[in-house]
Formats: sequence, C-alpha cells, structure tokens
Amino acid sequence: MRNYDLSPLLRQWIGFDKLANALQNSGESQSFPPYNIEKSDDNHYRITLALAGFRQEDLDIQLEGTRLTVKGTPEQPENEPKWLHQGLVMQPFSLSFTLAENMEVSGATFTNGLLHIDLTRNEPETIAP
Repeated sequence: MRNYDLSPLLRQWIGFDKLANALQNSGESQSFPPYNIEKSDDNHYRITLALAGFRQEDLDIQLEGTRLTVKGTPEQPENEPKWLHQGLVMQPFSLSFTLAENMEVSGATFTNGLLHIDLTRNEPETIAP
C-alpha cells in the first residue's frame, strides 16, 4: 500500500480549513521560496514569503479568479561573483495558491525581505425569502 503526502497540495488551498485539517499529514516539504500561512480568524489570513535579496520591483502578485500567483525575478549582477559559499538563493520563482470562493487580497507589503499578503473572506449576504 502506498501513502501519498497531500500536505504540499493542501497548504496552498487557503480557506479550506476543514478539508486541510482532515487530510493534512505531519510531514511537510518546503519549496522555494519558504513561506508561512497564518490564520488570524475565520475570515482573515496572511501569507508571508521570505525573499532575502529581492527588491519590491522584482516581484509580481496576480489574482485571477481563485488563483493567487506570486512571481519573482531577481536582478542579475553585472559581474557574477565567485562564491566560496552561496547560502542565499537568488533565482526566479513562481508560486501559486488556490483560494476559497469569496477570498480577496486585502493588501500586500514588502519590508525587510518579507512579503506579506493579507487575505479576507467576504461572505455574501444571504437573500431573505
């Protein structure tokens, strides 16, 4: 019998907490760039990406339907240094998240190498009969 780790998939489905909590395994794999997803309450979330060395103009955030995509293209130095040790990753990336219905990007800030994307769930008004 094979076990499939669904946690990388479920981490990127924001707003589907019951599904994620029911299916998420303890093992997690990390891809570049590293990121956190915080839940303030049932209607407010924050995605934080660690982007050391990137500038704000190197980043692009797009929301198409329920797909939130963050892309980064770092500026290439004119003369590539000769590295003795290169621990900081400076490579182009594209990271996508699938948001639940009625989730909106309420703001984004980039300070001290951290990109914070704030998300808000706007519940539709129920129509009275």
